Amino acid sequence: MINFRNSTILCCLLILIASSCSCYSEVLISVSPKTLVKSGDSVTIRWSGVESPSKLDWLGIYSPADSSHDNFIGYVFLSSSPGWEYGSGSISIPLVNLRSAYQFRIFRWSEEEVDDTRMDDDHNPLPGTAHVLAESEEVGFETGRGPEQVHLSLTGQDGEMRVMFVTHDGKESFVRYGLARKNLDQVAGTRVGRYEREHMCGAPANQSIGWRDPGYMHDGVMVNLKDGRKYFYQVGSDTRGWSNIYSFVSPDRNSKETIAFLFGDMGTSTPYNTFLRTQEESNSTIRWIIRDIQAVGDKPAMISHVGDISYARGYSWLWDTFFNQIEPIASMVPYHVCIGNHEYDWPTQPWRPDWAVPIYKQDSGGECGVPYSLRFNMPGNSSEPNGAIAPIGGKAPMTQNLYYSLDVGAVHFVYISTETDFLPESNQYRFLKEDLESVDRGKTPFVVVQGHRPMYTTSSGHKDAPVRQRMVQHLEPLLVKNRVSLALWGHVHRYERFCPLNNFTCGNLEMNGDDDWKAFPVHVVIGMGGQDWQPVWEPRIDHPSDPVYPQPLRSEFRAGQFGYARIVADMDKLRFYYVGNHDGKVHDVVEIMAPNRLVVDSGAASLYDDL
Repeated sequence: MINFRNSTILCCLLILIASSCSCYSEVLISVSPKTLVKSGDSVTIRWSGVESPSKLDWLGIYSPADSSHDNFIGYVFLSSSPGWEYGSGSISIPLVNLRSAYQFRIFRWSEEEVDDTRMDDDHNPLPGTAHVLAESEEVGFETGRGPEQVHLSLTGQDGEMRVMFVTHDGKESFVRYGLARKNLDQVAGTRVGRYEREHMCGAPANQSIGWRDPGYMHDGVMVNLKDGRKYFYQVGSDTRGWSNIYSFVSPDRNSKETIAFLFGDMGTSTPYNTFLRTQEESNSTIRWIIRDIQAVGDKPAMISHVGDISYARGYSWLWDTFFNQIEPIASMVPYHVCIGNHEYDWPTQPWRPDWAVPIYKQDSGGECGVPYSLRFNMPGNSSEPNGAIAPIGGKAPMTQNLYYSLDVGAVHFVYISTETDFLPESNQYRFLKEDLESVDRGKTPFVVVQGHRPMYTTSSGHKDAPVRQRMVQHLEPLLVKNRVSLALWGHVHRYERFCPLNNFTCGNLEMNGDDDWKAFPVHVVIGMGGQDWQPVWEPRIDHPSDPVYPQPLRSEFRAGQFGYARIVADMDKLRFYYVGNHDGKVHDVVEIMAPNRLVVDSGAASLYDDL
């Protein structure tokens, strides 16, 4: 006899269970290939069986493969694939070797589950991870393929070139190099450095959401190089594999010519969404510089990146992305940097006077200069403590690569830090004073000083006035007294060139004999390398409802186009070019004649003049 009452209860329970669980039909996901050769190779993810597809369905990218659902490195909406509305599709994504396996997961997310407390850098809600539909097999990289993230820098010593790279295990590695691709007959060893999660100052850098194993940084110096010769080199070992063979032109101590490519605030670009805004225009900047390096041919050149390097801001894998992105240029010419707020600033940093508290905030995302200090090795020995609490059993790494100088052809380049103490009585101030006073203008007639935060800008929206005031008060007299030719700055994501300045006053450009020449520095803001957040120009305060953005007399040329600068100098003149990314052409030119006579020729020169 059937008990209808019990059957009714059972049916109700089944209906209740079915309505309360997150059960979906089987979604199939596959990846190909499962093993990649090198960074930049693509994996294709295919899926099928997604019922009632939604534009909010998304693909999560995970590395390491066992990361929790919330700790993805990036995501792509399934709707970016043709045919997604039928429940199937495919997406190809180039990957960077993070020295751990990748996994891909498909999630269902609904508008009702949007969480306004979990936002990305642009204040868009991050996708929810409550309903996972499918998880892929793991994807990895071949072993024994050699190191990656190869980048060069000058040591400041004749006949030398430094090379740095990353390995997954820190085992003994070498640099082998020579004058012929098939005869790398010289060998240099490397020393190994590394930083740990506990060295970071705060979140997200020291939390699971942002921290990833950074690998081991190897640092080797190629020595006894002949002047101005093309060298070939590769890095690695017989047991762990060798990198590709790269080439560079060695410094020439007798050269009177300088070629440099300069920019600030470039960042990096990812092929997926992540927690932070990435800088797609960085791809264009690198592409045009590759063109220029090829045009230079067998002449030495260098790159200068004046702060805000990768914009990783505590998300470690963005440093890996950055170094793989710049490898095509940084493996050919030395890549020099100075520190910016997004590498260093944190509330616990040692030098943070009362007037600077609203300025030096949390811009590093908890990195407090550690990745910057270990991933680069610039000339000199400048260092300061960072804001990290010393881990048990050891000390946090010192912040390095703060201020230094080097001679390249006809130019003496000086790099300073606007994030650490630059006031009189500081080590940095003493360095700058002594360095500028000791320049041999017979050897290097031009002096170029570089730092991150600008001494001058007409952009609105930057709260750096207290820093700029003290730079004008304390640093500018050193620049003027020692006849600095150019002062280059980043931080403001625009291009702006000023007249030769001293205390907001333009110098007289007429010559009545050398003794009458007011050799004020020409200040140029070059923070247009890739970061796309752009402030407006400073408006007139008497037009609040109908803004007017006048260009002060001291600001001679300004533009909002992404791009980079180029210096070509010899013993008689220095030409400074502004190249725009949208067309790769020159949009502004300044010519400074020794000793510091200025000629302005906006947009009139060919890109390849003097090369």
